Amino acid sequence: MTENAETGSTTGSLPVFPLDRRKCPLAVPQEYEAMRAEEPVAKVVNRMTGKPAWALTRYADVRQVLGDPSMSSNARNPGYPHQFQVPEEMLPYIAFPFAAMDPPEHTVRRRMVIPEFTAKRIAELKPRTQAIVDARIDAMLAKGGPVDLVAELAVPVPSLQFCEMLGADPEHIGYFRNYAETTTGRDSSMEAVAGAIAEMDEFLDGLITEKTRHPGEDLLSRIAAKLPEEPTLEHDDLVAIARLLVIAGSDTTANIISLGTLVFLQHPEQLDEVRRDPSLLPNAIEELLRFLSILDSATVRVATQDVELAGGEVVREGEGVLALNGAANWDPAQYPDPHRFDIHRDAEGHMAFSFGNHMCPGANLARMQLDVVFGTLFRRIPGLRLAAPADELPYLFDAHAYGLHELPVTW
Repeated sequence: MTENAETGSTTGSLPVFPLDRRKCPLAVPQEYEAMRAEEPVAKVVNRMTGKPAWALTRYADVRQVLGDPSMSSNARNPGYPHQFQVPEEMLPYIAFPFAAMDPPEHTVRRRMVIPEFTAKRIAELKPRTQAIVDARIDAMLAKGGPVDLVAELAVPVPSLQFCEMLGADPEHIGYFRNYAETTTGRDSSMEAVAGAIAEMDEFLDGLITEKTRHPGEDLLSRIAAKLPEEPTLEHDDLVAIARLLVIAGSDTTANIISLGTLVFLQHPEQLDEVRRDPSLLPNAIEELLRFLSILDSATVRVATQDVELAGGEVVREGEGVLALNGAANWDPAQYPDPHRFDIHRDAEGHMAFSFGNHMCPGANLARMQLDVVFGTLFRRIPGLRLAAPADELPYLFDAHAYGLHELPVTW
C-alpha cells in the first residue's frame, strides 16, 4: 500500500481512474491483474475530480468494504470519492439518491421500494415482460436483418417496462434515456449533469403530484401512498427515489442485454447448450453478470474510522475507496480462470449487484428480464449472428455503465 496522498489533492503519477477497456473490450481493464498481484490496495486519482482514493482489486477486500458499516455511502462525508465534479459548497443542497446515503436515511427510503421488487411482484410482471419481448422480436423479424439490437430490443424492453411500472407514458422513454446517458457519461460536464437532474426532477415532481392526486396501479402511486406513514420523508424525497430508479430500471439492463448477446454469439457452443437445455440459462445469466461487470467502478465508500483490510492494509478515516466489482469478479482467488466465460461456473457471490445493505433492490427484476430476453431471442431467431466485426463495434468507453452504442445483427 503506497504512502497516503493528501486528501483533496494529488501529486505524482498515480493511476487515473476509472480505467477503460479499450485493450480488450469484453474484459475488465487489464491493469487490474498487475495491481492485484503487486499492490491490491492502490492509491489512484479520480479522472473527473482529480482527488485521490484507494482502489481495491481483491474479492475479499471488496466484499469486506461493502459489508462494513464503518465504510460510508454518504456522499456528503468528507473524502467521499464522487464520480462527477461537484462544488463542495453545494453538497448540502444536492438531493442525493438513497444509494448515496447511510442508515437510517437509506433504510427508510429503501423500505419504500423493496415491496416493488419481491419475488411475488416480479412473477406478476413476467407475462408483461414476455409480451414486450415478443412484440419487439416480431418487429425485428418484420423489418428483416441487419438491425441494431440495441435500438430494437436492448433499450426498448427494460425502458418500456420501467415506464409502465412508473405509470408514465411510453412516449417519455427517450426522455429517460437522455437523462441516463447524460448523468452516466464520463465526459458530461458538471453543467450538463446538473441541467439533466433539474429537468428530470421537474418531470418526476409533476408525475408524482399527479399520482398523489389520482393514484393508479403503478409503482409511483403505491410509493406516494406510503408517504404519510414516513414522517421523515417529504415529496422531494420521493422525487429523488424515482430519479435513482430511472437509471437503475433501464440503463444497466439494456447494456447487459446488448453485451450479453454479443458474449453468447462469441461462444456458440455454450449458446447451443442453452438452446438445447433452457434450464442452464439462469446460471448462464449469473456468469454473464460476473463476466461483464458493467458497473465496475461505480461502487464507492469513505471510511468513517480506520479500517484494516484482510491483507493487513489500513484505510484511514476520511479516505475514499473504489470497491471495484469488476476486479473482484475477475479475482482468480475467487473465480479460477476468470477471463473464461463458462455457463457451468458457480458464479454465486458475484458483485455485479453490489453487496451488503446497498445491494441493488432491482436485482430480481433484472434477472427476470434477462431470462425472458435471452430465452426468447435465441429460441425465436436461432440463426442470429453479428452483422459487423466484433472488434469494430462501438463500445461505451465513455460511460460509467459499460455497454454498446450499437450491435448490428442479422439472421
